[in-house]
Amino acid sequence: MDAKQTELAVVVGATGDFGQAIVGRLLQAGLGVVAVARSAGSLDALCSAHPGVCACVADIGDDSAIAALAASVDRPVRAVVHGPGVAVAGGILNAPTAALVDAVNIKVGGLLRLVRAVDGRLLTGSRLIAIGGHYGFEPTAYAASAGIANAALVNAVRQLSLAYGERGITAHLIAPGPADTARLHRVAADRAALRGVTVEAVLDDMRAESSLRAFTTPAQVAWAVSTLLAPEADAMTGSTLMLDSGRRRGLP
Repeated sequence: MDAKQTELAVVVGATGDFGQAIVGRLLQAGLGVVAVARSAGSLDALCSAHPGVCACVADIGDDSAIAALAASVDRPVRAVVHGPGVAVAGGILNAPTAALVDAVNIKVGGLLRLVRAVDGRLLTGSRLIAIGGHYGFEPTAYAASAGIANAALVNAVRQLSLAYGERGITAHLIAPGPADTARLHRVAADRAALRGVTVEAVLDDMRAESSLRAFTTPAQVAWAVSTLLAPEADAMTGSTLMLDSGRRRGLP
C-alpha cells in the first residue's frame, strides 16, 4: 500500500460486484484497502487491477477469520465494510433451515467477527458499514435467506451503534434494492425456469417493481459507502440508507 495511505478500510466480500466497486471508490478517497474474500484466486485478480490493495484470504463465516483479519491490519481503520453474499436458498416454504442459519452466520456473525478483529485499530469517526438488502424490510415468500439474514443485520447494526457511540464510532446499514449484478441474473434465471418464461421477462417484472423502472447499481452502493466517510454522517448512526430505486412502499 502507498505509504501516504495512513488509514485503512477493510472490505469483506471485496471480489463481488459490490465489493469491487466499493474498493475502487475507497481507494479514490485516499484510504488503503484490505480486501477480504475466501478465494485467493479472485483476490489475486482484484489486486492485479488495484496494485495497492492488500489481500486477506479468510472465511468470514468462521471464527478463524478474526485472527486472519487482525494480522492483516497494520494501521488505524477508518472504515469497515461488510458485504458478503449469501446463497440463494429458495423460498420460506422450501429453503433448507441450515441455509437460513448459515445466512445469518455470514451476515451477522461475520459482521461481529470483522468488528472484533479491528476493534483496537478503530478511531473516533471510524465507520462500521454493513451491506444489507431490500428484502430485510420488504419480505417476500421467495427470498427466505436474504430476507431473514438482512432483517437480523438491521438489529445488529443498531446495537453496534449503541455500543460504540461513546467512542465516537458510528454504525450504518446500506440496503440496496435488487441490484444489477451477476447474482441477480442467476436469481432471474431460476425464476424464469420455474415460470417457463424468458429471463428478460423476469427482469422486466423486477424492474417494474421500482418507481424508476430500474435496478440499483454497484456504483451507487459504492457512492453510498463513500458518502458515509463524511464527518456529517455521524448523525446517521444506527440508521439505514435505502438504495432501492423506489421499491419500498411502506412507511418506517
